[in-house]
Amino acid sequence: MTTSDTHRAIDAVWRIESAKLIAGLTRIVRDVGLAEDLAQDALLAALEKWPESGVPDNPGAWLMATAKHRAIDTFRRTERIERKHEELGHELESLQELAVADLDAALDDDIGDDLLRLVFMSCHPVLPREARTALTLRLLGGLTTDEIARAFLVPEATVAQRIVRAKRTLSERKIPFEVPRGPELAARLSSVLEVIYLVFNEGYTATAGDDLVRPALCEDALRLGRIVAELAPEEAEVHGLVALMEIQASRLRARTDPTGKAILLLDQDRGRWDQILIRRGLSALERAEKLRGANGPYALQAAIVACHARARTGAETDWRRIASLYDALAAVTPSPVVELNRAIAVAMAFGPAEGLKILDTLTLEPSLKGYHLLPAARGDLFEKLGRFDEARTEFERAAAMTRNARERELLLERSRAHSGDSPQ
Repeated sequence: MTTSDTHRAIDAVWRIESAKLIAGLTRIVRDVGLAEDLAQDALLAALEKWPESGVPDNPGAWLMATAKHRAIDTFRRTERIERKHEELGHELESLQELAVADLDAALDDDIGDDLLRLVFMSCHPVLPREARTALTLRLLGGLTTDEIARAFLVPEATVAQRIVRAKRTLSERKIPFEVPRGPELAARLSSVLEVIYLVFNEGYTATAGDDLVRPALCEDALRLGRIVAELAPEEAEVHGLVALMEIQASRLRARTDPTGKAILLLDQDRGRWDQILIRRGLSALERAEKLRGANGPYALQAAIVACHARARTGAETDWRRIASLYDALAAVTPSPVVELNRAIAVAMAFGPAEGLKILDTLTLEPSLKGYHLLPAARGDLFEKLGRFDEARTEFERAAAMTRNARERELLLERSRAHSGDSPQ
């Protein structure tokens, strides 16, 4: 394996293991900022040693063992051991024993999921909403500040500042590493659900890199969503979110061909959609509706994707129903992105000219200035209207904006399809 191959392997491992590593370390050192620093130290050690020794059979365990030793060294080198002795008590003694003991045995608890604790800690009310989401994406998803900025449609420097301030606040306030109970759990659910879905969405439509999808992120988000649903069984929106993720995840295998090239929704082989996930999603949606949550934002989005799941072919899709659901979603949570998706549904239900009218109103929207899906959608509707020169221009604009190599390839391919057309 070449050095570059090893580095790619390390990056893949880090995407999967970083959140677990940070969560486990936070459980011990009680400081999420320090935990992330220790995890980064372990990553640097891997970058130094694995190109020579090869990627270990259990890379996650290797990273954790390395981080444990770094933690012990950190405490020994500084006066932290004295300052924290009373606070940590037996935990500090356990930390030193972990140099030779199994970490899992020291992390026994009533929930058994450090990742979930990490989400709730990151979503603590002491943090502004934007900071909660950014920090959790950073810690849970292992996303870079640039990737988070793309998801938020804000400058990278803004995201970096939010993350630094959030970690400092959690450390200074000594926020406990735990899953809240009772009224506090309900109060923090909204932010937690938002974060979980953003993590899922980053996996489902990767904003950067060479891959169109990142299934590991989707799996982490789905697992966390299911756990939250067990913790809050009477919360309709929890089940709405789970339904949305289950049904969307059912299409993951059909979204790309064997080479990783994107396949558009209406061109996908529906025989490859995971029927087990669809049934689970429809069941969760039914549960949300029984809890009188049919008009919640996640339940409405779940109802939209359920329309696709129930259609045997793309031609049988109930686009009028989808457009109606987007109308309801826009009334509940108005946003430029919702309006963009509503425009696509309207175009499918009532014709491309009607959808284009809505998209035209979004061209001056500041938050969509660098959002590649707006020119991509306009290009698609221009194409349907036979305005091929305008379609080519929009596809080229979208290709220049996207940070995902696979999406760029698809957009340029669609642009080239009209390279010989005359202006309309």
